Amino acid sequence: MILYLCEKPSQARDIAQVLGANGKRDGFQEGSGIRVTWCLGHLLEMIPPDGYGAVWKTWRLESLPILPDGWRVEVRDKVGKQFRVIQRLLKETDEVVIATDADREGETIGREILDYCSYKGKVSRLWLSALDDASIRKALDARLPGVKTEPLYRAGLGRARADWLVGMNLTRAYTLLGRRGGYDGVLTVGRVQTPTLKLVVDRDRLIENFKPTDFFEVLIQCATRSGNFSAKWVVPEALADEEGRCLERAAAEEVAQRVTGQTGVVVKAETKRMREAPPLPLDLSTLQQEASRRWGMGAARTLEVAQALYETRKAITYPRTDCRHLPENQWGEVSEVLQALVRSDGSIGALVAQADVTLRSKAWDDGKITAHHAMIPTKAGVPVAVMSLEESRLYDTIRRHYLAQFFPHYQYDRTVVEVEVAGAFFRAAGNVEMVPGWKAVLRRDPKPGEEEEALLPQGLRKGEGMAVGESRVVDKRTKPPNRHTEGTLIQAMKNVGRMVEDPRFKQTLKETSGIGTEATRAAIIENLLLRHLLLKEGKNLVSAPVARVLVDVLPKSVTNPATTAIWEQALEEIAQNTRTLEEFEAKAVIWVTRLIAAVKSEGEQHLARFAELVPAGSSGDAQACPACRRGRLQTRTSKEGSSFLGCSRFPRCRYTRAG
Repeated sequence: MILYLCEKPSQARDIAQVLGANGKRDGFQEGSGIRVTWCLGHLLEMIPPDGYGAVWKTWRLESLPILPDGWRVEVRDKVGKQFRVIQRLLKETDEVVIATDADREGETIGREILDYCSYKGKVSRLWLSALDDASIRKALDARLPGVKTEPLYRAGLGRARADWLVGMNLTRAYTLLGRRGGYDGVLTVGRVQTPTLKLVVDRDRLIENFKPTDFFEVLIQCATRSGNFSAKWVVPEALADEEGRCLERAAAEEVAQRVTGQTGVVVKAETKRMREAPPLPLDLSTLQQEASRRWGMGAARTLEVAQALYETRKAITYPRTDCRHLPENQWGEVSEVLQALVRSDGSIGALVAQADVTLRSKAWDDGKITAHHAMIPTKAGVPVAVMSLEESRLYDTIRRHYLAQFFPHYQYDRTVVEVEVAGAFFRAAGNVEMVPGWKAVLRRDPKPGEEEEALLPQGLRKGEGMAVGESRVVDKRTKPPNRHTEGTLIQAMKNVGRMVEDPRFKQTLKETSGIGTEATRAAIIENLLLRHLLLKEGKNLVSAPVARVLVDVLPKSVTNPATTAIWEQALEEIAQNTRTLEEFEAKAVIWVTRLIAAVKSEGEQHLARFAELVPAGSSGDAQACPACRRGRLQTRTSKEGSSFLGCSRFPRCRYTRAG
């Protein structure tokens, strides 16, 4: 008997249908020599600290650190029935085919059950990139030996155990420290969530401490035989700051007065043909960034909708991918995918007809494929009409990035003109579109604050005379960076290596590692919001006062994104079978032990900071909200009739606590 172990019921139904296992039973489906069952996400969870000893039932600083002697898990509440179904089926099984999601977490969901049930039989792996029939059949014909993906399970265990060690120990330690300082809330610390929180805290402080700088530009209207255009003063080095700006209005006014009504000469007129390749197909992070920027969709919601397009609609390939390239062996399927696009939505037929399937963009590259390839449409041809608005938006973005691969480069002529007038130099630049190429499919919105290109006349030549028709001084002021949105925070998490200044870390990271994974970043942000460490203001994310204090009092090694990025790199090495789980765990234990020792010896110095978080007053309505510090705590009643305290700024701030 062969048992296919899936991650979700919907996934199991799709695979069972292809296998012909159509006999429905309680908790599984059955066919000739085949059974298909499912988990409900993780059926097992790590036991809490008190499960390792009564000494850890009460939160006491003296009993830390919590270092389990041997790791134990237990069946989660409400999934016991399905677990018992799988446990019974395993006893009657000769081979298990792990058919959970094809990633580290999916591998862990499947194999942790096999370990818990002491299964000793044969194991193989079904590695699915899409859930349409054709993709399932293709994967069934190419099942992998279980040993090939087993290292992903060890990496998953390493991730879970490291998160448990950090979360259980540091959350208890700093919550207890906070209580000594008078703050009675829980101060949640996480291996990934805390460095992510610091990214927002740092951005908020940069904005709040930003001191704007006034600078001045001089614009002139140039008249030539070829036509008129506007040009901007090139500030000489003696008058420019490090950004090339003029900070003295008098100097700018002197130039404007000097050149008004004067004649000059064109000293440079160069036109170059520029070519831009189409942007690559999408990974999850890029899709989340696009959805946040264009429609204000949260990262978790974007993932949820993309997962529905994958699981329910069968319209796209696996969404939790960190890759933007495609395997070369899929080149032969291009025509089928494009035909499916037309079947799904006739309105895109005209664009598909223009596609040149002989073009081979840089997306097709086996050397850059990770565990998954880029997110693309499937050959299923799912009608767009049945999709929700959010689904159709994401699907359209995904299909257009794929379709763009079969359009030529975008080409434009880039012209740069420099003129000299009365000893001052001015520059103008402009683009003229020559070949729309892929932009016929994927026009990009201008970035906020982006200046329009000057319209330059054709035929300008070096040495050509010109006259200044008008000049003016334009007052400008530097602006602070924008607050993080969920999209930009996802981007910052992914590209954290670029922000690392320490040369030791930079060398290790090679500017490629990030914090979290494609599958977990959205959940990390969601947890920070649920725990009131981050607040939502429109599209923007803002750090709560408690978040700032927490970031300040924690050791830099806990808050530094580089530390977590290096941990993620170590987990990837476990997944690649080049590092052992035991080595990783040993280092995590040493690190946590040292941090707890530091809290015990040096923690008292932070008590005053925790006191800053104590709300004024003692009665419910008189207390300031400790999360946003802007609203007041008010007594509210739940649907069940129980009372609790909630922020008056709800739903903008969702802080609650027992009343």
